[in-house]
Amino acid sequence: MSNNLINGLNHLTRGAQLIVKPELRWFVFVPVMINIALFAVLTGILIDQFGIALGWLLDWIPSWLDFLTWILWLLFSAVLLLIYGYSFSVITNIIAAPFYGILADRTEALIKGHGADPEPLAKMIPRTLGREMVKLWYFIVRGIAIFILTLILSWIPLVNFLVPVIVFVWGAWTMAIQYVDYTADNHQLAFSNMRECLAAKKYSSIGFGGLVMIGTMIPLANIIILPIAVVGGTVFWLDELEDQ
Repeated sequence: MSNNLINGLNHLTRGAQLIVKPELRWFVFVPVMINIALFAVLTGILIDQFGIALGWLLDWIPSWLDFLTWILWLLFSAVLLLIYGYSFSVITNIIAAPFYGILADRTEALIKGHGADPEPLAKMIPRTLGREMVKLWYFIVRGIAIFILTLILSWIPLVNFLVPVIVFVWGAWTMAIQYVDYTADNHQLAFSNMRECLAAKKYSSIGFGGLVMIGTMIPLANIIILPIAVVGGTVFWLDELEDQ
């Protein structure tokens, strides 16, 4: 059955199974090396800045609101981990976009017997990098709106528990867009049309993107989850979106 949360798990599981195939594993090597380098840098920044940022936040809390400290600590930690995972994904995807595009195409060829129409690397690389900039602009503009909303909600008792949920759902949606788009871009489908296809399968999209989001938040797991997400996103496209 299409369009349900469980499909997200199925697509990502199939991605993990396919990524070890001889036809694909060599196309994973370069992205994984990039991920390892970024992991070392971003994790070091996270560890170094967490205490400083948390202290700054708590200094703003009046003494009569001390009872909210532990709640804000939990919310802050959850949001910071989401930002860490999201940042890791975004930076990696900008650098590794051409490799991920090739990986998505080889995955489609492995499953269907053929991929998208062949395209010279000299044309594909600037096109895929340009597509990443389009996605990044989409994420930034809407991400700012989400940030302002959650910042306001975080100071409203009880309602502030919704902040991690809102941030997570937004993160899941962006992950679905990011990793399904490689196959859509290989077929040169417009970015707006690709989003419409995902919106029509919103439950599958949130299920898939949510699992990828969780994977990016886990140190070490985030090194390998991104190539798996590319392959899983291709499976998602072929199983649920291609016919649209």
